[in-house]
Amino acid sequence: MEAPLDRMWERSRLSVSGRVRRWRGKLFVVVQCALAAGVAWWIAADLLGHDTPFFAPIAAVVSLGTSYGQRLRRVAEVTVGVAIGVLVADLLVAWIGSGAWQLALVVALAMSTALLLDAGTLFVTQAAVQSIVVATLIPDPGAGLVRWTDALIGGGVALVAAAVVPAAPLRRPREQAATVARKIAELLRAAGQAMVDGESEPALELLADARATDRLIRELQAAAAEGMSVVASSPFRVRHREPLRRMVELVDPLDRALRSTRVLVRQTAVAAYRRRPVPPSYAALTVDLADAVDAIADELAADRMAADARPAVLAVGEATGRVERTDEMTPHAILAQLRSIVVDLLLVTGMGQLEATDALPPPPSR
Repeated sequence: MEAPLDRMWERSRLSVSGRVRRWRGKLFVVVQCALAAGVAWWIAADLLGHDTPFFAPIAAVVSLGTSYGQRLRRVAEVTVGVAIGVLVADLLVAWIGSGAWQLALVVALAMSTALLLDAGTLFVTQAAVQSIVVATLIPDPGAGLVRWTDALIGGGVALVAAAVVPAAPLRRPREQAATVARKIAELLRAAGQAMVDGESEPALELLADARATDRLIRELQAAAAEGMSVVASSPFRVRHREPLRRMVELVDPLDRALRSTRVLVRQTAVAAYRRRPVPPSYAALTVDLADAVDAIADELAADRMAADARPAVLAVGEATGRVERTDEMTPHAILAQLRSIVVDLLLVTGMGQLEATDALPPPPSR
């Protein structure tokens, strides 16, 4: 009974820590949206004297959103969407009044207008929402220009705010890449120990740990996408585009290396469960490869490409051609996975696919 409770407590703790980590990661965006809303209201209400200019903060917050991707497009879509909605609602309310069927007609025409302009989803939604607001809450035809101005103010504030981005999204891809590399090293080192011990229970626990690593790749992919969105939306971060692009190119080989490591761990668990011995040289190679991956992680964490770690990976690759060959299928599969991981890691160090494949010697013969 205690074991399930312990697992439930551990999952709960990880869930809470994950939510806190997510909040911290978005804290800059939250503060940025809050400040943009306040500035947009201040400009429209205090500087221009508009009465209750709630379109301004709405346009600012919706334009910025909680991600850095396509912020400039969101600014344009929200601003024009608000304008379409306000215009259609003002014209129709002045002509046919307000009510249930009038509201339905206003929404249908606002969305149709946006769709005929080949607008995106956000554009169409904003046109509909703002037409509802104008037709129901503030049916004042004389305030149409003021509302349009408020939308422009909110969009303008969002446009300026979108250009101001922190350096954290630019660091996060390499930090997460280093985290993935260290996890690969951790799994390899534990797998090497499991090959030596031959105990099934620790090997199966290691397999469960390896199967829970998909989250790391998802976080790496999200960090890479966010980083590229930052350099695309901010003129102050253009110089970071090329280094970030090179770092983003490491996502796929790291993903493959982690997947191959999971397969190696599974084969190790099978060998331990079925009491099939693994040659000691295979265990030594696995630990040596873990050391090489740690060197890769150190380079990535230091914001450097991992070329300096390449000799260590190549040394393991060359050693795979000299170890003894076994007739047992499972140890043979472990050696094949080691060679596959070496190729993926050579890609991480900057080698091309063909070059990395050719760097491996022929597999040992029986």
